[in-house]
Amino acid sequence: MRIAYFDAFSGVSGDMILGALLDAGFPKRKLESGLRALNLPGWDLKTCRESRGAITGTRLVVLETESQPHRHYRDLKSLLQRSELPDTIKETSLRILRRLAEAEARVHGMDPDQVHFHEVGAVDTLVDIVGAALGLEHLAIEEIVASPLPLGHGFVECSHGRLPLPSPATVALLEGVPIRSGRAERELVTPTGAAILSTICRAFGPIPAMTLEKVGYGVGRHPEPNPPNVLRLMVGRTAEDFSSRPLLLLETHIDDMNPEFYDHLLEGCLRDGALDVCLVPMHMKKNRPAVLVRVLAEPERKDTILRRLFSDTSTLGVRWHTVERAELPRRTFRVATAWGPVTVKEARAPDGSIRIQPEYEDCKRAARENNVSILRVYEEAKRLARAGDA
Repeated sequence: MRIAYFDAFSGVSGDMILGALLDAGFPKRKLESGLRALNLPGWDLKTCRESRGAITGTRLVVLETESQPHRHYRDLKSLLQRSELPDTIKETSLRILRRLAEAEARVHGMDPDQVHFHEVGAVDTLVDIVGAALGLEHLAIEEIVASPLPLGHGFVECSHGRLPLPSPATVALLEGVPIRSGRAERELVTPTGAAILSTICRAFGPIPAMTLEKVGYGVGRHPEPNPPNVLRLMVGRTAEDFSSRPLLLLETHIDDMNPEFYDHLLEGCLRDGALDVCLVPMHMKKNRPAVLVRVLAEPERKDTILRRLFSDTSTLGVRWHTVERAELPRRTFRVATAWGPVTVKEARAPDGSIRIQPEYEDCKRAARENNVSILRVYEEAKRLARAGDA
């Protein structure tokens, strides 16, 4: 399994992440061609080799070649949704952008759609976020880990006035992430850098065991040599056939709810980002028939799932605990069947065999719209996926 480790010994920003990916082998021409799918005019990329102290790496700067309109989160979201980017890149980019907008909205007390990207700039934000997703896919990264993030101190002047460092948005984004004092009197972790890593990383901690293949250095804008403003990216391969990550398992017992409501509950939990939801029949006190509701979710979705359980069920209490889930390496892509596109999930088993699973809802839609057997659609999607006709 191919793994990437972001060693943020001197902080992280969006341009440093992109610079490190370029330095580790992501071609600039691939980055530029991928970004053109945004259909966003008025920008150019400049890359060069620069040194910070004794370390040399790749510096990336986004140049605006024409005046840009003011853009809010809703505008950037619409740009991404209408873009010609691959679905996997679009989905990752939207998750990162949404996380950034929600943090800014929380800090400033507004709706996420109203968030305006002042200091970072809308173009810079999109280039950094989409470029990071493109680079990780090009390098075939299957698992991402980062070091604990160092936070600087002091103050910064911005459109909202004088704010403390780390910025309030950065702090909001790093809830649940290991942090440490960076001692430097400047910004070490930017909101965009925090949004990217907090979204894509499986874990934050020491360097995972791996056979190191490549090292890249992304150079930041600060010239100070101590510590050098550089982000180190280590890319390697682990002998493990699967990865693992911590998740939350939320549970509640219900014995007094109309059973017709459970369908609505399951659909709502899945819309809220739950990874899995199940209902287990059981008996409770006084031999009452009851249901055990179990929801598996990423830790950052806890409050959302809790609100769903309290609002859509009759429960008065929900418990949760952390569980570890082992996962096979996987990727999701689409195949073009004779009856329309079908999303396919591909996983590699420990013995090296490939498991292919077409998405049921896509197969059902194609079968219904074309009046064909769902089995024909399913088998054709598997055949095309195995043939690589994606």
